[in-house]
Amino acid sequence: MLINADLGEGCANDESLFALVDWANIACGGHAGDESSIRKACELALEHGVQVGAHPSYPDRAGFGRNKPQIERVQLLDELERQMDLFENIAAQFGCRTAHFKPHGQLYNDAAFLQAEADLVIHLAKAYPHLKLVALAQSPLVDLARAAGVVVVEEAFPDRVYLPNGALAPRSEAGALIEAPQQVKAQALSIIRKGPLICLGGSSRVVMAQTLCVHGDTPQALANAQAVREAVTEHDQDAFSGAD
Repeated sequence: MLINADLGEGCANDESLFALVDWANIACGGHAGDESSIRKACELALEHGVQVGAHPSYPDRAGFGRNKPQIERVQLLDELERQMDLFENIAAQFGCRTAHFKPHGQLYNDAAFLQAEADLVIHLAKAYPHLKLVALAQSPLVDLARAAGVVVVEEAFPDRVYLPNGALAPRSEAGALIEAPQQVKAQALSIIRKGPLICLGGSSRVVMAQTLCVHGDTPQALANAQAVREAVTEHDQDAFSGAD
């Protein structure tokens, strides 16, 4: 099970998080980040042997990519390609191998369930065919993208609570965020072991994924990342010993 993190967003723990993750999704100017922060992220990725990918967003720096802009589709696609190109060009200068990308924030959530935004992300994926698409596990986007010939890596969240339909509970909802590292570890283990997760409202759901995300923009990001790494290591040790 791979661990990925959203990094290069101007938060305090990036250097420590690079030592704990396998993949890094690097902000490329839509919600956060600029040329300088991308360069720094590439340097840290090379130092720690971490695969990097672009983390494009709706153009919404004021709202950290959590607001959908009222702009034409063509204009939005041009903006997303500008972000992707900025990241890809800088990564190439550093010799960083890019093999994935992951939409950020509201774009990620919209594309997971809404046809128009899913089509937008699939178009973006086909414009960069060497990149895998990281998408919300078991969401409609996964099937749509694979049907279009896009390679998808399904992602789950140890630090977020789910709705019964598999969407992430909105951050504005009470109980949507899991903040205690031990609870984050417990949810990570449940995902890895294909056990049920308790959804908002009390129902349960099994979430099957190939990668676990740790958000880098929370005060407890480092502790959560350490907890998720512990969960992956614990599971691997159990599997090796035949206990799993």
